[in-house]
Amino acid sequence: MATGFSASVDAMFERAAGLMDLGPGLQEKIRVCNATYTVRFGVRLRGAIHTFTGYRSVHSEHMEPVKGGIRYALSVNQDEVEALASLMTYKCALVEVPYGGSKGGLCIDPRAWDEHELELITRRFAYELIKRDMINPAQNVPAPDMGTGEREMAWISDQYQRMNTTDINGRACVTGKPLNAGGIAGRVEATGRGVQYALREFFRTSEDVAEAGLSGTLDGKRVIVQGLGNVGFHAAHFLQTEDGCRITAIIERDGAIHSPGGLDVDAVHLHIQENGGVKGFPGATFEPDGAALLEAECDILIPAALEGVIHAGNAANIKAPLIIEAANGPVTSDADAILRDKGTIVIPDMYANAGGVTVSYFEWVKNLSHIRFGRMQRRAEEARHQLLVDELERLSRARDVPWELSSDFKSQYLRGAGELELVRSGLDDTMRAAFQSIREVWRTRDDVSDLRTAAFVVAIGRIASSYRAKGL
Repeated sequence: MATGFSASVDAMFERAAGLMDLGPGLQEKIRVCNATYTVRFGVRLRGAIHTFTGYRSVHSEHMEPVKGGIRYALSVNQDEVEALASLMTYKCALVEVPYGGSKGGLCIDPRAWDEHELELITRRFAYELIKRDMINPAQNVPAPDMGTGEREMAWISDQYQRMNTTDINGRACVTGKPLNAGGIAGRVEATGRGVQYALREFFRTSEDVAEAGLSGTLDGKRVIVQGLGNVGFHAAHFLQTEDGCRITAIIERDGAIHSPGGLDVDAVHLHIQENGGVKGFPGATFEPDGAALLEAECDILIPAALEGVIHAGNAANIKAPLIIEAANGPVTSDADAILRDKGTIVIPDMYANAGGVTVSYFEWVKNLSHIRFGRMQRRAEEARHQLLVDELERLSRARDVPWELSSDFKSQYLRGAGELELVRSGLDDTMRAAFQSIREVWRTRDDVSDLRTAAFVVAIGRIASSYRAKGL
């Protein structure tokens, strides 16, 4: 039985690696975490010096820079950071972004400090990492994670540029920044949008949908979301507004709410922002024991909060035929085995939540190229489209029975792709290609019975090829 987050990830890795011919030593080289740096620093706040503990772990440098978020939470520890770093390695390999895996964390409750205090803490943490090249556009590129966001990334970016005034690529030291600080359109929604694209790709093939005991499209599917933070909210919002899913339950830290007819995700999100939880949301039934609703009837379960919420103690009671892991590691290795035996389909985290690192890659490329996506070609594209529309309308006027293009068609066809459209297009393409690489292994190998093992096989194979190219 695997105990601890990193042990759980390692158990899943070993299951897939055991099906591959990696050669002596290479399997262990891929599995182990290269290094973890622990920093303890003091900041004078409220008339006293407060000491904080932070981590930055580098799992694999088969490609550089390494990539991974920084989370702020009291639960942050070395085991968690190393496990998340390893998942980043496999995730980057799976979706073919040229990074190794890394992760960072600061043991802090961000809600316990005001904005100015958090800035002082963040800048000092960044200083400690930057001076050791643990933040660097060519070596180690952080991003937001639980408890952090655009604001913290802007502080870190500014701190790096203050310490490296001649680095022309300084903004690329971190991703997930606000647009006015070098960010990219679509980054905030990216992980949740990736979850939506992953589900769309799964539902494109009726054979796969039938494997989960479902049929048809996403329209009307009953969905339970655990965690309505950035990832869970955007996934639920897009699935509800664009794909017709019915969000029947939302689980938060203070409990859960449910309604068979569906919940208005935007209204629930606003209620949480104003009240700190879901309790008291009108028109829904409140359940104090939120975790109990993980076991409720639904078509799709989306765990989008912490790791380990589906474990050996509750996996047998999970009724959802399809689980998509929007969070990192929400299903333990022990629970994964139980779910496999039940026939539950799990779309694994290393694929399902890869939207964040994919769009982070786009932002990094944008920062290195120093130009906004679409700036060079958008108007030329519109001009070419206008030529075609004008010619079609000229030909129609020359006929005895002229016709006219609809205004909706013209407005959509004539609008060139801006940065947001290009980012979404690139993310959609990435999620489609990655799923097809997983599906090929899943459907063609008799010894691979689930999507997680298939994803690991694809990722490990690509990492092994990188190491072999280095001469290992």
